[in-house]
Formats: sequence, structure tokens, C-alpha cells
Amino acid sequence: MKERSEDAVATVRFLDVDILPIDLTAALDRIGKMASADRFSYVVTPNVDHMVNLHPKEPGPHLDSYREAYDSADLTLCDSRILKALARFSGLKLTLVPGSDLTAALFRHRLGKGDKVAIVGGDEELLEKLRQLHPRPSYSQHVPPMGVLRNPGAMADICRFVEASNASHILFAIGSPQSEIIARQCQQAGTCRGVGLCIGASLEFITSAKRRAPQWMQSAGLEWAFRLLSEPRRLWRRYLVDDMRIFPIYLRDRFGSKSM
Repeated sequence: MKERSEDAVATVRFLDVDILPIDLTAALDRIGKMASADRFSYVVTPNVDHMVNLHPKEPGPHLDSYREAYDSADLTLCDSRILKALARFSGLKLTLVPGSDLTAALFRHRLGKGDKVAIVGGDEELLEKLRQLHPRPSYSQHVPPMGVLRNPGAMADICRFVEASNASHILFAIGSPQSEIIARQCQQAGTCRGVGLCIGASLEFITSAKRRAPQWMQSAGLEWAFRLLSEPRRLWRRYLVDDMRIFPIYLRDRFGSKSM
């Protein structure tokens, strides 16, 4: 574990990722400081899918960049009740800060008049709905093409957009690992500022483009089941096949068995 002298909170090293165990309010406070700094920083919120992709059976073309993006993040928060529970079995205490809750709280309690929000991803309809729900910030948007990680020109366009936006908050809504890898590139560029948040489908939940699980399902750790039932064709393999690998990954990390 490493300690950050800024607030004397030690990160928790779990499955090769350093996670800061702070609550939602403390996370919002930290993000506020990052947003006002004269440099670019970014936030990642690991869930089971992220952890599985960080520990693949076979290395993929973007694995090194993904790991570097996670290692270089300025703030890493636990976005998974399953990860929190597994960490507890190892005697580690993680604090749950779901990325969707973090984004919603940012709009409800922190973003106001004078704040500039830049969105990477989504579409015009999403942006218009967001403006209706939260009219006080000013917005800019860039919609990159599909397959952005295979398109160096498109990645460079995103970095240029982030730089030109001069936004205090940059919301990367293009999924993982795209969001994290490009946030890292913006950090490396040295010409961007503000705080980037890799937010997944958070804006779709805020604007009701997608329904989020009822609170009781969230509390019971069943949000994944609700999403699976909502989008079975798209998500069945992720949740029922790929993400099941989190358990052998955890056991291998805990007990060091190479046979798992």
C-alpha cells in the first residue's frame, strides 16, 4: 500500500490495482481539487469487467496501455460490490463508490454556473437531455468514430478536443478500455487541463436513456442481473462467461496457484 500525504489515506493494493478507500463525499472533494488544478488528471472506477480485462488469459494488443492507464490514474475508486467482498475475504477494506453514483452526485451537488463540461461520446440527443436536466454548466461534445483505439488520428482528435475545450470536467463516455487509455494520453500530452472521469454508461442512466437497477437490487449486489435482463443479447457473454473469471483470478492472487 502507498500513502498519499495530501490526505494521509493509504491506498489498498488489490489484484494489482491501487484503490483509494474513501467515500463519495471525499471523492467529490478530491475531484473538485483536481478540476481546479492547472494540469490534467483523471479518475478510474474499477469493476469486475475491468479487473478481468486487466488479467486476461492471453495478452491483447492494448493490454500494456490499459495497465499503464490504470497505474497512472490520479484517483482510483472501487465500483463493485463483488470486488469489495472479495477484498474483505483477504482482510482488505474497500469503500464502494459506484461510478454512476459519482457522476450523478457531481451533477446534482457540484457542477454549477461557470463550470465547463466536455463530453467525449454519446450523441446530440443525450447532450440535449443533459442540458435540460442540468442547465447550469456549459457543455461541449466530441463524438469519435467506432474503433477509436485502432485509429491514431481519432485518438489525437480527442486529445485536441479536450485541450481546446478548456473544461474543468471531461467525461469520457466511450467505454473501457478506450476511456482510460485516452485519458492517459491526455495526461501525457501536457497541454490539457481539468479532471477526466471514465464514466461508462453513467450519462445514459442520468438521462434515462437506460434504466438503472432499483435500489434494493443495487444494495443486494444484483445490479449486474438487472442489466443482463435489460440487455441480454449484448451482455450475456460478459456477465455469464467472461466476468466469471474474476474468481480464479482472485484465487490465483490470494493463494498463488498457477494452475487456476
